[in-house]
Amino acid sequence: MPLPLFADPTDTARPLHIVDQDHFETWRTAQPDEIGTWIDAQAFTGALGQAIPVPGTDGAPAGAVVGLGTAQTRARARFHLAAAAAKLPKGAYAIASGLPDDMAEVEALGWLLAGYRFDRYKTQPPMAARLVAPDTIDANAVAAIATGEALTRDLINTPASDMGPDDLEQAAHDLAARHDAQVRVILGDDLLAENFPMIHTVGRAANRAPRLIDMRWGDTGPRVTLVGKGVCFDTGGLNLKPGASMALMKKDMGGAAAVLGLTDMILSHGLAVQLRVLIPAVENAVSGNAFRPGDILTSRKGLTVEINNTDAEGRLVLADALALAQEENPDLIVSMATLTGAARVAVGPDLAPYYCDDNSFADRLEQAARQQADPVWRMPFHAPYEAMIEPGIADLDNAPKGGFAGSITAALFLRRFVEQTSYAHFDIYGWQPNDAPGRPKGGVGQATRTLLKSITEMSTA
Repeated sequence: MPLPLFADPTDTARPLHIVDQDHFETWRTAQPDEIGTWIDAQAFTGALGQAIPVPGTDGAPAGAVVGLGTAQTRARARFHLAAAAAKLPKGAYAIASGLPDDMAEVEALGWLLAGYRFDRYKTQPPMAARLVAPDTIDANAVAAIATGEALTRDLINTPASDMGPDDLEQAAHDLAARHDAQVRVILGDDLLAENFPMIHTVGRAANRAPRLIDMRWGDTGPRVTLVGKGVCFDTGGLNLKPGASMALMKKDMGGAAAVLGLTDMILSHGLAVQLRVLIPAVENAVSGNAFRPGDILTSRKGLTVEINNTDAEGRLVLADALALAQEENPDLIVSMATLTGAARVAVGPDLAPYYCDDNSFADRLEQAARQQADPVWRMPFHAPYEAMIEPGIADLDNAPKGGFAGSITAALFLRRFVEQTSYAHFDIYGWQPNDAPGRPKGGVGQATRTLLKSITEMSTA
């Protein structure tokens, strides 16, 4: 998890000037002649991602200038400084001008995230340029967010050969040890003894035992329970996925990875919350004892579920975990899962769609998402679709036929296991399909910074 921290403020740092392309001509006119000539020779215009060193009298870089782009280009991107950070020569840089105070926290975070490298299997060259944290931000808080995001990315990027249910459990233990949290794990057939039948059923065909990871931290403040889908690999079960659809299934534990990254952020911030984290960790594998289409399962809550597709397994393991979460009637339950392809069809890979009936919490999420450059999109718990998840032969259908409203019907299914509690469900993608500033191709956290901000506000209300 190599992630560069902020430069030591006592280090000798070069000044970094940031130029808004919309005001480039005004800025250019104000420069000394020798600097202006150098700027012109480099064809610098302040475009987003442009970065040029400014030489000193000895020819060595004495500072740098980077472009912030236009308001229009910034509206189509995020982490604008990150686009230029990787192009700067080695050294420490301190922002000297041009960055509005209300952008400083997000842009500093983006700089740190641009330095993320996944190097478990191949050496990756580190980013050369380091940033001195702006005086206007809480550097420790921003670094904690970057560290939590790096944890999420590492967990998702690690292939299932090294990230099975046992490895995911170890990641939870490691996180708990760093923050003095407690972890209890219910393993294998003990899931049946303690009434988690659907978690056991989904994971029983794999050679690595299914389990429920239960972490707790804190004894004051609102009670918040996070539930993350930990399907460490999803073959589709007996409804076997085609090869192209199976290629990225190492990321099917992206909900668990996001929850663990968010947990790291919450605990590093020391929020006044009573936090519980539940992760059903399984592999959806194929063997002689795999569950079958047409089976009817009885959930922890007592609701029966007809299996019409074994590839709709995530909602099954989440349902048992949500039922457990509800039994304590916390102030907030949040589930995060790479649950449906329908969500990607609806909003693409960049947005994190979520469902929430608590308008007050949803308003808090929307405001936080804008502040944190962590976009979310509210989707409806559309009651008229409830009939689509009621097959007649059982209380619920895990995969309604027809293909309509697949993300909504999955969310409605999960809501049946949560009552009387503020509940938000995030149907995330957990993957960056192409390189972008601060977000290299690969595993990525979604909605975690938004949730951190929202839960922080809960803890201080």
